[in-house]
Amino acid sequence: MASSSHRRRPRPEQDFQWRPVRGPLLAVAAVAVVALVVTLIVAFRPGDASGGGQDRAVSDAGAVTSATPTVPDSASPTSPKPSTASPTPSAGKRTTPPASATPSTTATPTRRATSGTARTPSTTTAPAAGRIRPGTTYDGVATSYDVGNGDGACSFGPTSDVMTAAMNTADYETAKACGAYVSVRAASGKSITVRITNECPAPCAVGQLDLSQQAFAKLAPLSAGRIAITWSLLSPATSDTVSIRYKTGSTQYWCGIQAIGHRNPLARLEVRTGGGWLALTRTGYNYFLSEQGTGCGAELRLTDIYGEQLVVPALAVRADVVQRTGVQFARH
Repeated sequence: MASSSHRRRPRPEQDFQWRPVRGPLLAVAAVAVVALVVTLIVAFRPGDASGGGQDRAVSDAGAVTSATPTVPDSASPTSPKPSTASPTPSAGKRTTPPASATPSTTATPTRRATSGTARTPSTTTAPAAGRIRPGTTYDGVATSYDVGNGDGACSFGPTSDVMTAAMNTADYETAKACGAYVSVRAASGKSITVRITNECPAPCAVGQLDLSQQAFAKLAPLSAGRIAITWSLLSPATSDTVSIRYKTGSTQYWCGIQAIGHRNPLARLEVRTGGGWLALTRTGYNYFLSEQGTGCGAELRLTDIYGEQLVVPALAVRADVVQRTGVQFARH
């Protein structure tokens, strides 16, 4: 007799009602899981141009930014911000004018004399003028002193000319005022002409003239002591010519040179050298020094405050001797 199988056979109804269809369900589930995993991987993968259905772009710095960023109308995404290391210059302080700037047409104001109140604008060109300018009237005061033999800080030497004056230190300007002719007018209307031969140190104030007693007496009694004046530079008529004097002790190795009798104030004295003209330094005692002897005994060139130049032929170095030149500056 045949033996029965140990596997139990299901009932016929169980074959149709209770047996699960495992193959197709597992396949569908597997497909769904794979699809979900793929979707997640794609959605979170960096740098994907189509991930998650959103367009993305990578900036130059590597950060992910929107491919179409929203930019306000008033800003540009490519315009750099001003650097704080070079701030904008302060308004009103322009160091370089724009190329289209039009030169100012405002007239340059007349320079006021520092030695007093300039009440008459200068009308004469004087390129080398110092503090005392032609065509300008100065306010000041006048005092008086005993001039003795007439010598003074300008080192012109003794003189019988008593119509002289000492200039205050500021306007003396290291002897630049030496030899200048000045018209002086008092409040009374009286006026005189004096030549500057000396310096009046402090307490003489800017604008002050210390007149010889003889000159002061023509404006007011000496007992007045101090009077208000106005004064101005003159370029007088004269028949005199310029003279040259070498200082005591001068040689070809060291010399001091002085010009005397010039109509207009002297601005510069130069000596001829192998390389051209050399300007010498002026001292407070009105000599131009050549410390190394350069140009001693050579040709000279004199320049007055108006810029006129006179060339003087070479003169022998003769200490303390006045040598005439026969030349003179023009009158202004």
